[in-house]
Amino acid sequence: MTEKIAKTEAEWKQQLTPEQYHVTREAGTEPAFTGKYWKTKDAGTYHCVCCGEELFDSTTKFDSGTGWPSFYKPADEARVAEHKDSSYGMVRTEARCAKCGAHLGHVFEDGPAPTGLRYCMNSASLDLKPQKKDNK
Repeated sequence: MTEKIAKTEAEWKQQLTPEQYHVTREAGTEPAFTGKYWKTKDAGTYHCVCCGEELFDSTTKFDSGTGWPSFYKPADEARVAEHKDSSYGMVRTEARCAKCGAHLGHVFEDGPAPTGLRYCMNSASLDLKPQKKDNK
C-alpha cells in the first residue's frame, strides 16, 4: 500500500506554481495544446509534480490528437487512483495520484492497444525525468 502524503493548502501553494496548484489541488484543466508535454517525445518517466511518485513511462505515451499528454497505461496501476467524476454534466473517470491525491486528468476507453485506454493527463500535473544517457 502506498504511504499517503498530506499537506495543508498553504504548503501546496508554496510548493506549486499557480497553474500546478489549480490543476492538481482544485481539479482544474490546462487548455488543450498549451501544456509543456503534449507533444514531447523525450524518453523518460513522468512523475507527480506534487509528490514525485512515478506515474507513467514515456514508452506508453502516444499522440491522441487531443492536445494533452496521453498514455495507454500507468507505470504501476496502484499509483493512479480512479474516481467517478460527474462534474460539468458529464460522467468521466478521473485519474488522481494515489500517493498525494493530485488531480492528473481523466481516463477514457478510446486508447490504443494493448489496453484500449487513454490516460489524458495535464502537463501541469507531471514532471518528466529524462532517461539517463548511457556513456558507453
